Amino acid sequence: MKIQESIQSLCDQMSRVVVGQTNLVEGLLIALFAGGHALVEGVPGLAKTTAVRTLAQALGLGFGRIQFTPDLLPADLVGTPIFVPDTRSFVVRKGPIFAPVLLADEINRAPAKVQSALLEAMEERQVTIGDQTFPLPEPFFVMATQNPVELEGTYPLPEAQIDRFLVKLVVPYPEESDEREIVARDSQPHPEAVTPLDPETVATIRQAATEVHAAPSLVDYAVRLARATRDPAAAGALIHAPGVPAPEACVALGASPRGSMYLIRAARVRALLDGRDYATPNDIKRVAPDVLRHRIVLTYEAEADGIRPDAVVDAILAAVETP
Repeated sequence: MKIQESIQSLCDQMSRVVVGQTNLVEGLLIALFAGGHALVEGVPGLAKTTAVRTLAQALGLGFGRIQFTPDLLPADLVGTPIFVPDTRSFVVRKGPIFAPVLLADEINRAPAKVQSALLEAMEERQVTIGDQTFPLPEPFFVMATQNPVELEGTYPLPEAQIDRFLVKLVVPYPEESDEREIVARDSQPHPEAVTPLDPETVATIRQAATEVHAAPSLVDYAVRLARATRDPAAAGALIHAPGVPAPEACVALGASPRGSMYLIRAARVRALLDGRDYATPNDIKRVAPDVLRHRIVLTYEAEADGIRPDAVVDAILAAVETP
């Protein structure tokens, strides 16, 4: 099956179950095919879990879910050695993290030790249990969710971990027509079945994404955008809060070089989803909000004035010259 046919078939399978939420579905595909992970923010009931489970089914991959809670232990995530009396030896019982597609539900409710265990898995594609190191499945894709309104009992994600997510997707409420379709489908006695593709599809599309041409001028554009997040004023970005002038310094921390790399990776997949073997500046602009919003840490003054990371990204895209 050709690459475009595989992608179209995958999107068709997703649409059988997930109504609307095009940005969520495309964002998950971009993160998966670019070899990264996705952080998803949205209120409960917006099909976040359904989307990632359907994606795993459509790709013919295994699916695992971990409900993060304040009393979760690293062993609950990665596994633990179990003593076997018959053999008088320890056998490692692997945890739910050993799944190609992993849903980390309400990730910001887990304590620091669990975050550290997940960080190793996301970055190095391996986990350490006792004195043994185990490789994770290939592909290994993490979709983590967090609730934007509940703060009680949550732990802020470390900046090092947030930076490991290729994209942060913000899921809005569905359109009225989509919500009608959701309610109508709920009354159907038999839900739509998903026909899985060949599990090798992910590897094939990932390889095709690396072969999408990104001109040197496009790489330069991605670097300039990432650097502009560190000092928007120097880049000429005009950032204003609603009704009040913006403070001189809005950003306490901008995107790292990983942000530049992820812009190019995501733009390549964006081009592939559109059926092209070359990326354009418009591909960079389309993926920039998802790739950059979680890498921008605002100053206290900027947050108090109502400025949001998306406003910084929009201002930077308007200020930095397009090649």
